[in-house]
Amino acid sequence: MSQTVQSLSPAAFKAVIADKSVQLVDVRTAQEYAQGTIEHALLMDVSSVDFEQEIEKLDSSSPVAVFCHSGVRSLYAATVLAERGFPAIYNLTGGIINWQ
Repeated sequence: MSQTVQSLSPAAFKAVIADKSVQLVDVRTAQEYAQGTIEHALLMDVSSVDFEQEIEKLDSSSPVAVFCHSGVRSLYAATVLAERGFPAIYNLTGGIINWQ
């Protein structure tokens, strides 16, 4: 895996997303997102056929923090973002279930 992807503990992830230049992306489904997300997170469903087009809405020169339910889908999304050349990608280890 690319060294641009870092999996972080909830505490480290919280510190990273406190930086307003970091783009926060929830890669779960709209239904999961509606049940609650992290404040200011953008919804980009990684399982959607439009995911690759959604990525183009992000600023590719800024870091991105991604999360999902348990950390599996977000790790996949992080890999896709790394392939697109984002400078730094942060993945929430254990996903949103680990967040509280």
